[in-house]
Amino acid sequence: MNDNEVFVHPQGIVEAGAEIGANTRVWAWAHILAQAKIGKDCNICDHTFIENEVVIGDRVTIKCGVYLWNGITIEDDVFIGPNATFTNDKFPRSKQRPAKYCETKICKGASIGANATILPVTIGAGAMVGAGTVVTKDVPPNAIVTGNPASIVGYVGTQKIAPPQTVATGFETVSGSGAKLYDIPRFSDVRGDLNVLEVEKILPFPIRRIFYTYGVSSTHVRGEHAHKTCEQFLIAINGSLNVIVDNGKVRDEFVLDSPGKGLYLPAGCWGTQYKHSPDCILLVCASQGYDASDYIRDYEEFIRYKNGAK
Repeated sequence: MNDNEVFVHPQGIVEAGAEIGANTRVWAWAHILAQAKIGKDCNICDHTFIENEVVIGDRVTIKCGVYLWNGITIEDDVFIGPNATFTNDKFPRSKQRPAKYCETKICKGASIGANATILPVTIGAGAMVGAGTVVTKDVPPNAIVTGNPASIVGYVGTQKIAPPQTVATGFETVSGSGAKLYDIPRFSDVRGDLNVLEVEKILPFPIRRIFYTYGVSSTHVRGEHAHKTCEQFLIAINGSLNVIVDNGKVRDEFVLDSPGKGLYLPAGCWGTQYKHSPDCILLVCASQGYDASDYIRDYEEFIRYKNGAK
């Protein structure tokens, strides 16, 4: 096989008209229909089927026994494990075709494990779907999901940040993402505990807004956005939760499980909260009032914003 040449195994079928990029390999008993579009440097393994209205990016690996139906788009650098199953009709009936098939999008760099079942959803960039997982709802960028139905169990590439070692100073542990985990001073006696949060001594900004969340299911995720100028300070005043802070290059993970811990989120960071305990109450202090224009709610837009902010 020469450079820029497409390899098709003698037992592979590529129908006339299919677009296949340079250096892509199509192996035995694969069948690609005439209107399919496949990028360069892909590996299409044995016993795969790719229908007409399928678009596949560059450097995609599709392992054995995967069938890709009309309406499926796969972006660059995606891995799809053996026997992963896709659907494009939520209510299929024999001999009854929908006017338009449901769409599924697997975003750049995502991985799907063996025997996973993917309903018509969007799998975010860099996400990882565990083997055997049944995905019924969209998966956020960089999330790790497992189970039936899929639930988020972690995030790719996070660094776990330990709490401060000193307990009485009120100073902080600074993370690679720029977030700071504070030890809030506590005073205890026979009457109970008292934590004190002073503006400018611990809290690094004047408070303009306070809100709190509670009753969040352990399977639900909150946040999933960034602020351009607003700063935030998070305290789990009851229960616990995990917080991801992503500055576009470094992704840190914090556990808030005590009213004596406070997490400072600077502006320009993507924040995500998950793994809420049933009794979790999360208090958030913000540096400014609500402003819809200050939010970035799409992760790819956030990455573009960070790259443009250099």
